[in-house]
Amino acid sequence: MKLTEKDLEFLKRLKNLIGQENLGIELREDGIKRLVLRRNYGSHIESVFGMSRQGVRWRFNRLFNQIYVSSYVSICWIESNFGTELRPKAMAIAKQHVELRRKANQTNAFWGLHTRQGRE
Repeated sequence: MKLTEKDLEFLKRLKNLIGQENLGIELREDGIKRLVLRRNYGSHIESVFGMSRQGVRWRFNRLFNQIYVSSYVSICWIESNFGTELRPKAMAIAKQHVELRRKANQTNAFWGLHTRQGRE
């Protein structure tokens, strides 16, 4: 599943708030394990993200408990059926994709182009 522009912006803001120790991510375990957002979760957070607290919770849950965890589920399934020998190759491909996206974004920024190409 690909990340949208809104997802990327949300993750940047979340990273800044976690770095400032205004928010934290914890593992919650009450029957089923999941990641939850903790700490200062008031109106300040709503203004930083530009959405309601429910919107922040929804996007966090989608990104961390659906997309992120399901990616690892897929990896575990593939590796349990085909072994871990492909992991270094897959990581090399992923790193190349990230580097190509970074270069494309720098080039687009230089030329003043605003495209969604290469964003996941």
